[in-house]
Amino acid sequence: MDGHLGDTRNAPSGGEVTRSAPASGGDDTRLDPAWSRLPIDRAGQRRDVLIAVLMAATLTISILLYSRVGLYDDVAPWEVSAVMVVANAAPLAVRRRFPLTVALVVAVAFAMTQVLHVPDVLVTNITLFIALFTVGAWVSDRPRAATVRWVVIGGMFAWLFGVILFHWGSPGSMPGVPDDGGVPAYVAISILNIAINLLYFGAAYHFGNRAWAGAKARAALDARTEELTAERARSAAQAVALDRVRIARELHDVVAHHVSVMGVQAGAARRVLGVDPVQASVSLEAVEASARTAVEELGRMLGTLRSDVDTGAVALAQSSSTRGVDQLPDLVTQADAAGHPTRLTVVGQERSLPPTVEVVAFRIVQEAVTNTLKHAGSGAAIDIRVRYLEDGVELEVTDTGRGSRGSAGSGSTASDRGTAGSGLGHVGMRERVAAVGGSVDVGPRTRGGYLVRAWLPA
Repeated sequence: MDGHLGDTRNAPSGGEVTRSAPASGGDDTRLDPAWSRLPIDRAGQRRDVLIAVLMAATLTISILLYSRVGLYDDVAPWEVSAVMVVANAAPLAVRRRFPLTVALVVAVAFAMTQVLHVPDVLVTNITLFIALFTVGAWVSDRPRAATVRWVVIGGMFAWLFGVILFHWGSPGSMPGVPDDGGVPAYVAISILNIAINLLYFGAAYHFGNRAWAGAKARAALDARTEELTAERARSAAQAVALDRVRIARELHDVVAHHVSVMGVQAGAARRVLGVDPVQASVSLEAVEASARTAVEELGRMLGTLRSDVDTGAVALAQSSSTRGVDQLPDLVTQADAAGHPTRLTVVGQERSLPPTVEVVAFRIVQEAVTNTLKHAGSGAAIDIRVRYLEDGVELEVTDTGRGSRGSAGSGSTASDRGTAGSGLGHVGMRERVAAVGGSVDVGPRTRGGYLVRAWLPA
């Protein structure tokens, strides 16, 4: 506020900051509507105290210098000047704790400084600017912050225009200002005062709002950064969980199948060891071959897990992709050797399939055959059919086994077979098929046995 007119200005008093009110429109953030910059920390409080001390010292020096200039004919006594120094500067020590109250107190102190002819028109303008800026930059209740600032600004302009009208009524009240026939001196001074005050209060209002908007935008950015960090952590945890599920599924397919074959062959060898050593030897050779294959597959899989963290999952997928429809005859041979007559039928024109579909097709058939070996009972026959269709490939695995409840075959659960089982085979098949966009049906057949039918897109 410019002080060239050297007269009084009035301002209202009272008011405190409300810290939980919503922000005004225009703040496009995702923060809680009750977001507030307050309270400040101890370092901020110390900075405010330091500013108050510096402004008090500067105002004291300014008063001493202006008193030598002769700003007023009847200068206020030194004790009055000392009180005005404290009234203008001391409230700034708590300007961010009680911004509304500080703004009103400093505005009144500013007006009283001129009313009492305390010789200063510089530093008191700075203290009022800081107080108004703080209201715009720190008060959470935006409507109330705007109201208090407009009350102060309106009061200052009302007094300014009152002084201007007084001087217009008595142009000779400004001695020492020549009037040479151009623009009257009182008109020129009035225009300068209005322009200076517009710039002064406009800057305090604008920069206060900009500081508030900038602080809120930074807080919103910090909040979004925290959300993204948490989301990345959740995504990483989900990726680890999915990798574990994938690894567990591969281990289940490899171990369950080969151990089932080994168990059946070992049982057969035990039964004929005394009466047919040749057949027992054949069965033991099958056990050895299954054990060797299982060890090789497990070794290859564990090797991928020891690879680089970023390439381990890719390597696991690549190692799994070595299995496909071409390896189905190996399953037939193993099931036959385990005492389950197995037939493989291919319908349609054979063609290459996507690697992921190849792996899923092999694992579906392998799981079905494995469950037949585990649950269908001795001698159950297995029928494997592969149908190449226009839009995909269909797999069908049936068996003639019978369990304790009259149902039999591949993929049955403990309740169907009367044999302990976890049911994870069904879950694994459904997950694999869903991963490539196919469909699968698993269940007992009405005429006995069990059926696994899957369609995979190709």
